[in-house]
Amino acid sequence: MSDPLSIVQDGRLLRITLQRDGNGVSDGMAASLSAAILGAHEASDAVLLRSAGPDYCTGRVRDPGAPAPEPEAYARRAEYDAIFGSYKAIRNAQVPVVTAIEGRAMGFGAAIAALCDVSFAADSATFNIPEINHNVMPTMVMSALYDRVNRNALLWLAYSSDFISAERALAYGLVSQVVPAAALGAEVERFCALLLSRPRPAILGLKEYLHTAPRMDEQGAIDYARSLHAIVNTSAAMKKKH
Repeated sequence: MSDPLSIVQDGRLLRITLQRDGNGVSDGMAASLSAAILGAHEASDAVLLRSAGPDYCTGRVRDPGAPAPEPEAYARRAEYDAIFGSYKAIRNAQVPVVTAIEGRAMGFGAAIAALCDVSFAADSATFNIPEINHNVMPTMVMSALYDRVNRNALLWLAYSSDFISAERALAYGLVSQVVPAAALGAEVERFCALLLSRPRPAILGLKEYLHTAPRMDEQGAIDYARSLHAIVNTSAAMKKKH
């Protein structure tokens, strides 16, 4: 395929498809993904992130023709910014990011599956953190998962590099729902249609609250909820009958 990242505006839904041969994600793809997600609220109420398959994402790969990595750590540090930036973009997106996972979700794939706001996995999907097999410490992936997956499960995944099933990924907090593979597409489309039927202020407000409140103290989280509750629920869009 000529374009490794397909970005299509479908009404109020932004459809992003990973379609690089081999389903690895390069730094260039990650940067483009970040830009699309961070700007999605301008024309969209939600983002749907999928892969052309058969795997969701088999990890990070180098861009074609990219120079060799810098030998010095300080110089090399900036080379990772595209990946860290894509994690941050999903967290900071103003609209919810929904994803559908088929096949293998490895490394970067497992990270973005967990970072998305609602993640549907086919019951045949598998997940792992393979970096230690290549003598790479997987702190990039762990920076995406540290607040999504419990500590013991995360360390086991990182140390072992073993694949886990979709059902175990659900138990660990990596995904929201597991559905039969044959029904994945229909279930994701049903959910996206339902999401887009909700009032936009509520869609944005829910994500805004959960993006910020967990880092607040108890009283701050309560006060923030009170303010958002008043702002969103008095908006004109919330008074429209559907």
